[in-house]
Amino acid sequence: MTATTVTIIGKGTMGQAIQGLVKAAGREAQVLDSGATDVPVNGDVVVLAVPYPALTQVLAERADQLAGRIVVDITNPVDFGTFDGLTVPADGSAAAELAAQLPDSRVVKAFNTNFAATLASGTVGPVPTTVLIAGDDEEAKNTLAELVRAAGLKAVDAGSLKRARELEALGFLQITLAAREQVSWSGGFAVVA
Repeated sequence: MTATTVTIIGKGTMGQAIQGLVKAAGREAQVLDSGATDVPVNGDVVVLAVPYPALTQVLAERADQLAGRIVVDITNPVDFGTFDGLTVPADGSAAAELAAQLPDSRVVKAFNTNFAATLASGTVGPVPTTVLIAGDDEEAKNTLAELVRAAGLKAVDAGSLKRARELEALGFLQITLAAREQVSWSGGFAVVA
């Protein structure tokens, strides 16, 4: 399946960077404010480019609109009060919670190990940006990977949705390193294959 329209819920830096990828891939981007519900979702793929705590509101307002669509969770459930852990159980993930609440959607985890700057520039230092994708639906993962590659980035299948917990741990580590100024917000982890 080729995604023709991608809906991005969230207009922050990640939402803007992903919108740039969608346009670079030659696809149509629909960008919606996370709090505005007057415009319905129309994308084949829906990217939830909101902070983890905002997922509850998005689901309350739009869960019915997400049925039958590929839903991309980019969140990192970081405890931003302490920067000392994740807010989901150690054997779970934000993506698994989301999938349980959206049984009629095809949930994948992606973009949470990338900073907006590396998505926009297409590089992490001298290395091409790689988007790690986890999910239980092969077609959904392949659709997102095709979009990422069409935008000029690399995509790697990280496995089943169970791997979202490792991706979230990696995202957490990268965020805490950047917050402590150990790595740049325009840098981070790179994948060399």
